[in-house]
Amino acid sequence: MPFSLRMRARSLRELDEEAGLHIADLTPFGIEEATDGAGATVPIAIYAGSWNDDPRDLRLTEGVMLSWFAPDDLHRLRIAPSTSDLVRRHAASRSAGASSTALQCGPASDEGRRPASPHGTVLNVIGVHLYLERPDGTVLLGLRHPDSAFTPSTWHVLAGHCEQESAITCLIREAGEEAGLHIERQDIELVHVVHHVDQVGDRPRMGLFFRARAWSGEPELREPDKCTQWKFWDPTALPETLVPYTRVVIEGIRAGRLYSETGWA
Repeated sequence: MPFSLRMRARSLRELDEEAGLHIADLTPFGIEEATDGAGATVPIAIYAGSWNDDPRDLRLTEGVMLSWFAPDDLHRLRIAPSTSDLVRRHAASRSAGASSTALQCGPASDEGRRPASPHGTVLNVIGVHLYLERPDGTVLLGLRHPDSAFTPSTWHVLAGHCEQESAITCLIREAGEEAGLHIERQDIELVHVVHHVDQVGDRPRMGLFFRARAWSGEPELREPDKCTQWKFWDPTALPETLVPYTRVVIEGIRAGRLYSETGWA
């Protein structure tokens, strides 16, 4: 049997043994090089395939967890640079192919671009948000970078997406990473939940808004590529360019409401 076929057969076997995965369209993507314990260079064949299901349903015999991540989220993970580069290159090749197909066939409908939901469910993105209010009642907002993929040049509270961590742990981490603020777990309380979609057809998001009763440090620009300014605003005179669901939530918190929905048809 040719070497390439042997490698493909071995990859198929490993997928089955380690996760119970059966991928029929497994195709070669490239060859990477790694260094073993003795310092020798070892070639590694990389294969690509498509699969659309819930990784939580897999029967894992090695490793502890599999999960979906977008290429834009790789910088948040503890991941080998070579693996990150490999995923980005594959994503870029798929984007190029999709653009070519679109030019030939015309724009596809939103329904056609999105894979079917596993078992009739849709995984919701969980976002944590910091509602930081000073004694004078003003609320902290950040001005998003003009090159931001999400609502550029728009004010928003300090926020981030949950990784493999609890929501409060995520909030504490994001506050430190984005603004240099230190918050203790016992000083955090949940004040509002918003279930929203940015546009009809987008993945649903659950936004958890936490108040910090106490904190140390003054807001500083730790990630200037994401946020260009921090400012405390009077909640009765919020900026016009404010993320819509953030405005809804701030109004809800001031009115004593615990839950909101926005963007749903």
